[in-house]
Amino acid sequence: MAKVLFIVSGATYWVLKDGTRYATGYWAEEFAKPYKAITDAGHEVVVATPGGVTPNVDMMSLRPAMAGGEQGALELEAIIRDAEVMRRPLKLSDVRLEDYDAVYLPGGHGPMADLAFDADAGRLLTAQLASGRPLAIVCHAPAAMLATRIHGESPFKGCKVTGFTNDEEEGVGLASRVTWLLEDELKDKVGVEFSRGETWKPYMVEERNLITGQNPASAAVLANRLLEILA
Repeated sequence: MAKVLFIVSGATYWVLKDGTRYATGYWAEEFAKPYKAITDAGHEVVVATPGGVTPNVDMMSLRPAMAGGEQGALELEAIIRDAEVMRRPLKLSDVRLEDYDAVYLPGGHGPMADLAFDADAGRLLTAQLASGRPLAIVCHAPAAMLATRIHGESPFKGCKVTGFTNDEEEGVGLASRVTWLLEDELKDKVGVEFSRGETWKPYMVEERNLITGQNPASAAVLANRLLEILA
């Protein structure tokens, strides 16, 4: 049995250009589907957040229109409700990476508000990348790579990466309202080699031990790849 660390945003809102607070958190599908796949396979999941705060689900991600229908929304809700680990997260500052076989970061806009600026998240990502053990990151969670920069340089520079695209941000109506876009910042400030698939379709990029997914639909694909590696 493997032990997988989920680094989850603890944010409840993201401040937009005009100063308004946009309600957010982690995206239900990106937590629930990998959590269920990994625990159903007999592995253990441990959750850690900045300051050990209880993660907040983005309610938009539980709307039937976003969750593949009424049944899909109910299934995600049930998984989250039964996930005791979400109610007692570790503090990122207390995490000992050597205790885990893999690390996974779900997205939602939450990471844009906290993990992108969290020194502990940056330290853990840097160490996990160097360890050679699997590091899987989906959707907006590659924002945490911004926190790995020291004097402007990131160990993720030159890495092949995907994440939530400018076009997808446009699709949810936020591109013109936010202070920064994930795709632009990853390319300009981290220096990754960014690629993308079709909007809203599963797309995964794997380079060495780093596995990234473009959007919510990619979370299940990442989870399956993690399970193959951990088998």
